[in-house]
Order: sequence, then structure tokens, then C-alpha cells
Amino acid sequence: MNADRRKRLSDLFVKIEIIKGEVEDVRDEEQDAFDSMPEGLQQSERGQKSEMAISCIEEIIDGLEKACDQINEAII
Repeated sequence: MNADRRKRLSDLFVKIEIIKGEVEDVRDEEQDAFDSMPEGLQQSERGQKSEMAISCIEEIIDGLEKACDQINEAII
């Protein structure tokens, strides 16, 4: 891989890390909102949707981490 493509991938790595941080912030806010719900509300449809959203967001984070790992491997 030439230096230009390596630099472009490195720049993308940084952007993905920034996005991952923002997604983690959203997940943390949703988790805090869920944790603040009364137990009865946590068991309701609203609570279940919140838990599903948290789970989906965690999958997004995992995917972004995997993308960063793959970029690191490609750069080497």
C-alpha cells in the first residue's frame, strides 16, 4: 500500500474513532434514561424498546471497533 492510501485510511480511522465516541455517548444517555425508569416502566413496552435500542447501539459500537481493527491490519 502506498503512503497516500495509508494516510487516507489513517484519517478514516480517526473519524471512525470520533463517531464511535459519539455513539457511545448516545448509548450511555439511553442507558441512564433506562436506569432512571421505575422498575414497572422498565418492564413495559417503552422499557423493552429502550433495552433493544441499547443492544443495537452496542452492536454498532462493536462494528466500528471491528472496522478500526481492520484498518490497522490493512495499514501494516
